[in-house]
Amino acid sequence: MSTDPQQDWQTWHEQRTATVRAPYGPLSLTGTHWLSDHPEGRIPAVAGRWAEDGDEVVLTTGPEDRATVDGKPLTGEIRLTADTGPIHESRVLAGEQRLVVLRREGLWAVRVFDPQSPARRAFAGIEAGPYDGKWVLPGRFRPYEEGRTTIQVENADGRARGLGLAGEIAFDVEGNEHTLQVAIENDGSLWAVFADGTSDVSSYHFRFLRPAAPAADGTVTVDFNRALLPPCAFADHFICPFPPPGNTLWISVPAGERNRIDR
Repeated sequence: MSTDPQQDWQTWHEQRTATVRAPYGPLSLTGTHWLSDHPEGRIPAVAGRWAEDGDEVVLTTGPEDRATVDGKPLTGEIRLTADTGPIHESRVLAGEQRLVVLRREGLWAVRVFDPQSPARRAFAGIEAGPYDGKWVLPGRFRPYEEGRTTIQVENADGRARGLGLAGEIAFDVEGNEHTLQVAIENDGSLWAVFADGTSDVSSYHFRFLRPAAPAADGTVTVDFNRALLPPCAFADHFICPFPPPGNTLWISVPAGERNRIDR
């Protein structure tokens, strides 16, 4: 970190763009295939035969699949669990494709990440508002008394799923208080899904905000310059949650990432 907030933001923006365009970044996702939609075990254009078996997925491959697991050729059967590591380290590889096992609310899926995806080839950058210090706001984290609550929200694939929320952050803009409901990540940082007056006008449908962990007294910095496009802004096959009720701000927030830029 430097002593120049604008330069820090510029470095962050460049690193963020590089992460998005990486060979196995979000632009490379070409499919999310729910195994319940393929009871016969064959997923079109995906190597192997896939079957659910309780808390595991069974993958069976032949020589024609060119599959490897943990870097070793696989011909036969292997049992897999949900792959939570970085995509570029995912266990299953078929040609250049990374096959990632996913589980959501008891349902299994296989995601395909392909560095030759059309979205990655077309990507030219991320449109973002210029850094503006007025959108770095002091905030207050207010945890829910019950600890954590789960609500059903629609996801980008049209299905409703549970979204766990642990409290809200409150902040003032031009003398008016606003709040966003947030989840708490494993490292203590916060995560909000929000929309505002720019959504579907000059920015994507909704965005993510990831403030650092609150201090012991609940104070937290709310920096909208680092508002993020959700993964589904880069590939249609992500299942991003939409903003929960109450997380649509009536003000316009021009700071932060706005849209994906294609050639």
